Amino acid sequence: MSFHVLILCTHNSARSVLSEGMLNHLAQQRGLDVKAHSAGSAPSGRLNPFALEALNAAGIDTQAYRSKSWDEFTGPDAPPLSVVITVCDSAAAETCPVFFGGEGQQPVKVHWGYPDPSNAEGGDEGKRRAFELTRQAIGYRMLQLLALPLGQMQRDELQAALTAIGQS
Repeated sequence: MSFHVLILCTHNSARSVLSEGMLNHLAQQRGLDVKAHSAGSAPSGRLNPFALEALNAAGIDTQAYRSKSWDEFTGPDAPPLSVVITVCDSAAAETCPVFFGGEGQQPVKVHWGYPDPSNAEGGDEGKRRAFELTRQAIGYRMLQLLALPLGQMQRDELQAALTAIGQS
């Protein structure tokens, strides 16, 4: 059974998309049955071109990616979520809808904050650099997530491990 991770950021255009891309890419490289999804409370309807550029430069195909609402993950057709990660401060402060995991359980929820790279100074080059650094930081945490024995961990162990990763 797949291990589904939902990554939330308010507009679902940059940090959450970088996270979805990195987790899916790294899981696939390692042959792990982990599937990342991303969404937002107020999706912008477009992906940040610097996020797409950073993922493409890392060899990640982004053609199927789109900015979408977290409402897509609350219905009966939604994948059973194991983990929900917020990656921007505004999404962490919002009241999230109820997401369902396997066997009707709530997924583990954690916050892994990243500064918004679209606010970087230095024009387009400054933004490119900020997006690449954010992609690398996200990749580091995703590697730590994938190193966990996900299928064997109890809920409280998973919560503690993911919280520790967010503090690293």
